[in-house]
Amino acid sequence: MTHSLSGKPGTPGTVSRRRILEAVPATALAAGTIGIADVVRVDAEEIKRQGRSMILLWMAGGQSQFETFDPKPGTKNGGPTQAISTAVPGVQLAENWARTASVLDRFSLIRSMTNKEGNHQRASYQLHTGYVPSGSVKHPSLSASIAEQLSDPKFELPPVVSVGRTTGSGFLGVDYEPFTVRTPGQLPQNVAVPVPSQRYRRRLGLLGQLEGEFAGRGGQAVVANHQKLYKKSSRMVLSENVSAFDIADESDSLKQKYGDTSFGRGCLLARRLVESGVTFVEVVSRGWDTHLDIFDRIAALAEQVDPAVATLVEDLEDRGLLEKTLVVWMGEFGRTPRVNARGGRDHYPRVFSAAVAGGGVRGGQVIGGSTADGSAVADRPVSVPDLFCSVCHSLKVDPRKEHLSPLGRPMKVVDGGEVVQELFG
Repeated sequence: MTHSLSGKPGTPGTVSRRRILEAVPATALAAGTIGIADVVRVDAEEIKRQGRSMILLWMAGGQSQFETFDPKPGTKNGGPTQAISTAVPGVQLAENWARTASVLDRFSLIRSMTNKEGNHQRASYQLHTGYVPSGSVKHPSLSASIAEQLSDPKFELPPVVSVGRTTGSGFLGVDYEPFTVRTPGQLPQNVAVPVPSQRYRRRLGLLGQLEGEFAGRGGQAVVANHQKLYKKSSRMVLSENVSAFDIADESDSLKQKYGDTSFGRGCLLARRLVESGVTFVEVVSRGWDTHLDIFDRIAALAEQVDPAVATLVEDLEDRGLLEKTLVVWMGEFGRTPRVNARGGRDHYPRVFSAAVAGGGVRGGQVIGGSTADGSAVADRPVSVPDLFCSVCHSLKVDPRKEHLSPLGRPMKVVDGGEVVQELFG
């Protein structure tokens, strides 16, 4: 990143003289020893102040590109799915995605995602962490790595929230472990304080004394993590910001646009959370492992996902949040070109699709493509590390930042890959 000391406000990636003078030690100013470390530190603070965030829309099970964003009507592998026009001239989506088609000018479609992992557990782990599973280390999710660089440690709500189960924070620890929401739209269970706040704090003090005794007998590490969890939880339940989890005060018309489904309410919750200051929100849609009856099943899934995705992007845009909120739609892999004997498609990581909007991404374009029969990437292959580097670029996160694993091995946020520059061109 190029660092400017021009003092021009409002320019991404620049640091003003005033901010340098405010943030660096007076001794450094007196000695004239302002270094690059000071600039980087101030720049990091500036990025946090910009309130950038990400929403991941995760299609658990692996969505079929043929029945979503890369239809092949009239071909041997295309099946009965027809294609429809979109807000982008010449670009078509599968027929069940009319609402998404109407806002496609806000999206960049990547039709040339490619990978090697065809196992659900391994591929899902890789598409969340950037690494294949290893028995020796539990890698942090990308959400944890993003939150570690962007989130405000003083903010009362968790920096990472997931509507549905997801990959954890790995060796980055409990500070960035995702807070799981099981019933989107309602206050999480057990957040109501059962006693007056003053009495609640006295109880926490008593718990701290008991844990201090246990720590003195050799349980320091366990107690430290437990106290972190309790401290974070207490800050949340005592905060007014916890009301962001409750969508009751949203208009009925907006809730209907998102859809009265778990995924629809999850997307509305995601908008409320990033608006309140949460750094990363994942919303999970399940049921995409369509080995049989794929055409009916995806039509039913699209009824839930299509309106929620389109409304989320429109809602973020209407509130001035889309430019600083990156929205990514993807799953762990695609589906086979050939329809199997049970009317479904099997696992296929060789070529699949993803969609990206907001966060400085240029909408209304398609990046890469698959062959006419959908069996391979035809041009501009995009790997998982490429996508992750692009996510980091959008959020102004350092993809090469290293953390030490529990084994003492330095590990980058993203190992390899390059930014897909077309996304931002």
